[in-house]
Amino acid sequence: MASTEITIDLEEIQALIQADNGLAQLLERCYNAVLDAEMTEHLQAAPDERTPARQGYRNGHRSRQLTTRVGTLELEVPRDRDGTFSSELFARYQRSEKALVTTLMEMVVQGVSTRKVKRVTTELCGTRFTKSTVSRLTQQLDTQVETWGTRTLEDDYPFLVLDAMRVKVRRNHAIRSATVLLAIGIRADGIRELLGLWCCSGETESCYADFLATLTERGLTGVEVVTSDNHTGLRNAVQATFPGVIWQRCQAHFRRNVLDKTPAEYSERMQAVLDTILEAPSPVEARAAFDAAAAEVEAHAAAAYRTLEAGWEDATAVLSLPMKYRRRLRTTNMLERFIEEIRRRERVIRIFPNRQSCWRLIGALCAEQHETWATGRRYFDMDAYWKWKQEPTTEEQPQPAAA
Repeated sequence: MASTEITIDLEEIQALIQADNGLAQLLERCYNAVLDAEMTEHLQAAPDERTPARQGYRNGHRSRQLTTRVGTLELEVPRDRDGTFSSELFARYQRSEKALVTTLMEMVVQGVSTRKVKRVTTELCGTRFTKSTVSRLTQQLDTQVETWGTRTLEDDYPFLVLDAMRVKVRRNHAIRSATVLLAIGIRADGIRELLGLWCCSGETESCYADFLATLTERGLTGVEVVTSDNHTGLRNAVQATFPGVIWQRCQAHFRRNVLDKTPAEYSERMQAVLDTILEAPSPVEARAAFDAAAAEVEAHAAAAYRTLEAGWEDATAVLSLPMKYRRRLRTTNMLERFIEEIRRRERVIRIFPNRQSCWRLIGALCAEQHETWATGRRYFDMDAYWKWKQEPTTEEQPQPAAA
């Protein structure tokens, strides 16, 4: 087999090192020699060598730039007449480039600003990446987010948690408010999943209806309990999409609604009343606790009483479930905690340049969290649920939420 030695004179090396941009020139010489050696290996013959083992003939060179840590190299890539030559040098470089792009994407997802990413790439690669270049690279997240957001939901999801967050998006030369709707589902085997997200202009009934319609089209079925806040549009969309479902009003939101209308001097007592009602062992005992405190609360906090009277039944709907599921399903806290994690990253950006970038970043975080949950331990042991579903007692018989 033919071979080519890569030789550079010692004095020449010293001269290159001492010259401006000398390391780049030295590396350029080495890489060009490697390329020629690879062509010799490919053809089984050196230039002008006559041998029966020859597999083809050279056909000049083409120029190609390669960005490295010591600068941009101008390489002369040899060509063969058949066009079959492919250098391993660039294959290795492409793998490194993919690793770099993956790292850049991860940095953006973790909340690093594009300005800082640009500074890091300048240090690593010896070349300056503009903010637009970094943004363009991060668009490769779209495939990952699209795959997560359009996957088929193949299992039943007895428990569903819904919530929304507001973000700022630049649109039509102005900063506008946008809404991101999120859904968590707990499968019939007890595994928790982030089901999807929906970016829209506002938190309206039509937006929630479209979001839920998309989830059902992807296969969302078997919903028994939905936990959310008391947004009217959300509640109406849930009842229209899942007739007869148990709607659990988030107790954390409900507490705040009641306490906001409670006089300061009665606030501590109101907390105790809410604890008695919301943490009752059963729906019957929750009603008894409300009836026992109604007259007192109405006398000391009339406005708070009206809110309590209108909402305590929806806030205690979860009491119809077995005890082991109540604590985690009585509030939207599991989704609120994830939204806080999104906020931590979003604060770096502050204002999204467009709705697509908002969908990309939040969707990437959702896909990442979904993978973590899918490979982790079960969120619920569902044995008690199936027993409850098949043999409900009179006290635990689920009832549709009030309109």
